[in-house]
Amino acid sequence: MLLLLLAAATPVVSPMLFLGNASGHDFDFHLASWLDVAGQWHEGILYPRWAEWANWGFGEPRFVFYPPASWILGSALGTALPWRMAPGAFIWLALILGGAGMWRLAREWLPAPHAAAAAVFFAVNPYHLVVVYYRSDFAELLASALFPLMIWGALRVVREGWSGFPTLTAVFALIWLSNAPAAVVATYSLSLLLALGCMVRRSALPLMPGVAAMAAGLGLAAFYVFPAAYEERWVQIKEVLAQNLRPERNFIFTHGSDPEFVLFNWKVSGVALGMMTIAGIAAVFAARRRREFPELWWMLLALGATSVLLMFPPTYLLWADLPELRYVQFPWRWLIPLGVVYAFFAAAAIGRARRPWVWCAVLGMVTVATATAIIRDAWWDSEDIPVLTEAIRRGYGYEGTDEYAPLGCDRYNLPGSNLVLGEGDTIQIPPATDDAAMPTPRVAELDAGTGKLVPVKTVNLNIETWTAEQKVFTHTTKRPVNLAVRLINYPAWDVRVDGKTARPELLEKTAQMVLPLPAGTHRVEVCFRRTWDRSAGAALSALSAFGLLGLVVFKRRTN
Repeated sequence: MLLLLLAAATPVVSPMLFLGNASGHDFDFHLASWLDVAGQWHEGILYPRWAEWANWGFGEPRFVFYPPASWILGSALGTALPWRMAPGAFIWLALILGGAGMWRLAREWLPAPHAAAAAVFFAVNPYHLVVVYYRSDFAELLASALFPLMIWGALRVVREGWSGFPTLTAVFALIWLSNAPAAVVATYSLSLLLALGCMVRRSALPLMPGVAAMAAGLGLAAFYVFPAAYEERWVQIKEVLAQNLRPERNFIFTHGSDPEFVLFNWKVSGVALGMMTIAGIAAVFAARRRREFPELWWMLLALGATSVLLMFPPTYLLWADLPELRYVQFPWRWLIPLGVVYAFFAAAAIGRARRPWVWCAVLGMVTVATATAIIRDAWWDSEDIPVLTEAIRRGYGYEGTDEYAPLGCDRYNLPGSNLVLGEGDTIQIPPATDDAAMPTPRVAELDAGTGKLVPVKTVNLNIETWTAEQKVFTHTTKRPVNLAVRLINYPAWDVRVDGKTARPELLEKTAQMVLPLPAGTHRVEVCFRRTWDRSAGAALSALSAFGLLGLVVFKRRTN
């Protein structure tokens, strides 16, 4: 089975050996995060919260809000391998994981060859190809790979009760730690599956372990989920639904005034329509086998139908009113659960055909044709990674994000924002010989007369420590000064002058931290402190982990 998945996943990443990396919409975001995290590991920060080099070195609390699984795995791969190989390795591992999970789900109801076919169909399903080549959303790909295991866990809970609780808890937590929009999709999908399972079983008993598994899964992920939910009030999180990111603008086959946006939507819509058609036809033929797997049949049928409906405009009221559903942003993200339905029904239908190898070949050719068209249309670039690496090495940093910008910060007014130029928003690093284009200094002086930042001239600075989460320096001056630190203010920053808590002032528009300091010699410490919500989240995760471990041990001893 593993060899078959290797044979399926390897061709997906093999074009990257010749064409460079597929530089999709989110490629720079993820690679910049990986590079930033790897750099902080070298500073001794094992679990980063503040993205040191975002916003051209002024930083942002990116790692408070973005789930950790993908940036931990990506950073580990980049540390162990050449950075240019890390994206391909990530994709390769995620596809194998997804195929293995699909095989585990299908193997309980289908013969081994048919389950193997389902695993391959899911691993290389057309939406995964869109995510790999067009979108480069590594976190979503990782979350999608976990969906078959979540459905398998839900089925175990429906059939076996508390015996399936640990599996479902762990997988649900991992999805929440991988990608937030996919986690919202998973939460609604799992709720639907549990409800359908109770209807098929004509019993409400599976609800108790199912709901408990969801709660425990959120508990395991609380070290991320709780701070992310609480600290939303400190950033401009509503920007995540700005302009073309709102669900109502992203139903399939949408129309709009932005030609590039509409073109991409129609490409994804074509893929979605193809998957719907194949899944629907396969479901009709697989219906003959529904007595072999009644719970799974009805649960997948309902999940597939719901996924399809939510991609069309008539469901707009659901997107507007259901809690957190709008944060999925793109209705076509429901292709994640549809991919599981597509793979299982296709394998089940083909398995009963007179010449199954013929239909496998047909579906394989459709997949290859789709991949070929997407590969030819994708943007390939070998320069993104070396340019990002050089930008961080030379102290320029990289572009930040609107939704993670602290309140009061217009990141487009920060020094260095003019470095985002050219095709694909590639960072163009100015020549090192150009004094006007040098990176913003770590500490500058705010001129009282002009209100502008000027190089420190009358102050004797001695920087002791400068890491992502700790800035310590001493200064000596004969007159009062206002020192501007290369840092955006955020409530988690703890500022101390000569050991006493100080409240910094903020520059208008950018919220850059400014410290009014009297004449003399003073020691300044700026540290990213552990907020109460982070401590509470960690405590909830620890309690959930101990509770889950205790339940597993108890079950083993009583069996």
